Amino acid sequence: MAPEIQNLDDKFVNKSSKWLLRKSEVCGYLKERMRIVITGGPSSEPIDQVRVITNRSTGELAVKLARRAAASGHKVELLLGQGAIFRSESAKYFWTNEDLYRLLCEVVERDQVNAVFHAAALSDFGVAKLDIAGEQPGAAKLPSDAESIQLRLVPKPKLILQLRELFSNAYIVGWKFELDGTPEDVVRRGIAQVRLNRTNASVINGAAFGPGFGFCTRNGLVHTAATRDELADWLVEMLDSGALA
Repeated sequence: MAPEIQNLDDKFVNKSSKWLLRKSEVCGYLKERMRIVITGGPSSEPIDQVRVITNRSTGELAVKLARRAAASGHKVELLLGQGAIFRSESAKYFWTNEDLYRLLCEVVERDQVNAVFHAAALSDFGVAKLDIAGEQPGAAKLPSDAESIQLRLVPKPKLILQLRELFSNAYIVGWKFELDGTPEDVVRRGIAQVRLNRTNASVINGAAFGPGFGFCTRNGLVHTAATRDELADWLVEMLDSGALA
């Protein structure tokens, strides 16, 4: 059952299973036979030349969305993390956040991209320093018998914040995965993500939101989907028609 969202700051309330996203919110961005950029899967941050820190992300939703959009006639560029379990022969692959940024910069005629779905689970932190008991820093591979290893992690720049500069005319959808809080909290965080990063919408999910997925604009929660397949179908319908029901 979709969560019932009430008393949001923007007074946008979800009380039913059917929603209409006004065409005025998307008609300036979404057109027939569009160019679509989709990111998915996890990025990784190296600890040494063998080990990495990464996020849990299979890339399933990104691959399903890319296949559905391509089948509907849209031109799709799919960028996947190397750690993704779900793969695509047409995808380009990245390891780090910086690799993904480079691939996004290499997209030709970025001002003509109509929509960006940024579903990749990127690293929030990078390794700034390694302290290994009894060892000199700089080893290509950390010794497996080290008594202790301390990592100092520092925040990495948010790639989502750069998407509007890269794709000035695109309808941009970010992702927000949350484990703590209430469904109402997650909706507010999705709204905040949209406003902070100058995107158009955010897909929200995670234990804090509950089963399934939500789709937020800056006005609040406008749609819910029970499964990845249902969400992918709905998003492609959005691409095809510019309106949702």
